[in-house]
Amino acid sequence: MCDFYPGVSCGDPRFTGGDGNNFYFHGKRDQVFCILSDANLHINAHFIGKRNPAMSRDFTWIQALGLRFGDHRLYMAAQKTAKWNDDVDRLELVFDGAPIDIPAEIGAVWESAAAPGLTVTRTAATNGVRVQLKGVFDVMANVVPISEEDSRIHNYGVTEDDSLVHFDLGFKFYNLTDDVHGVLGQTYRPDYVSQLNVSSKMPVMGGAPKYVTSDIFATDCVVARFGARHAGISMVTARAY
Repeated sequence: MCDFYPGVSCGDPRFTGGDGNNFYFHGKRDQVFCILSDANLHINAHFIGKRNPAMSRDFTWIQALGLRFGDHRLYMAAQKTAKWNDDVDRLELVFDGAPIDIPAEIGAVWESAAAPGLTVTRTAATNGVRVQLKGVFDVMANVVPISEEDSRIHNYGVTEDDSLVHFDLGFKFYNLTDDVHGVLGQTYRPDYVSQLNVSSKMPVMGGAPKYVTSDIFATDCVVARFGARHAGISMVTARAY
C-alpha cells in the first residue's frame, strides 16, 4: 500500500496527492486535522506522536479517522497496544455509534442496512479492512506498529508500553466537486497548484492551522466544505490509490 499511489498516506504521514506529488504533513500529536472536506464527504484524522528533543516538531502518525457522509458517521481507529502481535486485532470500527462486528477471517463482509452501498471487508484476518461506499469512497486501512528497528534508526521513541500503532491508508474517491479541500482533498482540485518544493528530499505541506478541527467528526476547520451546496460546481472523479 505504501508505494507512491495517488491517495496513499503512510508513516509520519507521507501523502501522495491526487496530482501524483508526494509530501509530508506533520500536524501535531493529539490533534485532529481535516484530511478531506467536500459537499457530501468529510474526513478527519486524529494524530498521535512523539517528540524528538533534537527536532522542533513531533513525529506524528494517523491513529484514527472520522468519516461523515449524509447523516452518517463512521469511526475507524488503531487501538493503542504495548507489545504488537499480528494475531491480535487492534482495529476498532464504529458506525453511527454502534460497533461493527466482522468475523476474523479474510473476505468476511459487513453490510450496512442504514447506508445502502456501505460495506466493510476484511483484507486480513486481523488489522486490515477495505471500507467502501458505492460511488463515494474506497478506503484501504492497515493497522501497523512502529518496529523496534525503525524506532532505533529514526529515534521514534517506541517504549515498552506503546508500540505507536497507527494506520497505513489508501484512498480512492468518486464524484468529488471541484471545490474539495483539506490536506489531501485539495490536491484533487482541477485548479490546484502545488506550492511544495517537489525537488526537496522531504517536501512538507505547512498551514496546519487551516486544517485543525475540534473533534474527530467536527466540520469546523477553516477549509470545511461539508454540507455546502454551491451552484455550478462540477464533479470530478479522483484517481485510484
